[in-house]
Amino acid sequence: MQTVKQKQRIRYQVRCPKLPLAVYREVAAHLRQVKGVDTGLIPTQINPDQVPLEFDYTQSQVGSLWIEYDHTQNREIRQRIDQILAYYNDRYGAWETIDSPQD
Repeated sequence: MQTVKQKQRIRYQVRCPKLPLAVYREVAAHLRQVKGVDTGLIPTQINPDQVPLEFDYTQSQVGSLWIEYDHTQNREIRQRIDQILAYYNDRYGAWETIDSPQD
């Protein structure tokens, strides 16, 4: 009998309220370069009566960014993720954690 060991993944969400869509996409692409990291964008939820009449570049079209990685390489991967987020934090403002990493 063969035992299949399933990899445990850690997933959480972060956001930077004033970050434009293009920069969110750049962050996601940067994070995907780290082996074992998967990421994606979650759109902003806007009610139809709250849509602004004029486009505002500082109002992000992205609600958050989800990040997922293998639990077994937690330390190395998490350190690299933090370095990448810190780079963008220095340029665009602080990240807020929506869903904390779940071990």
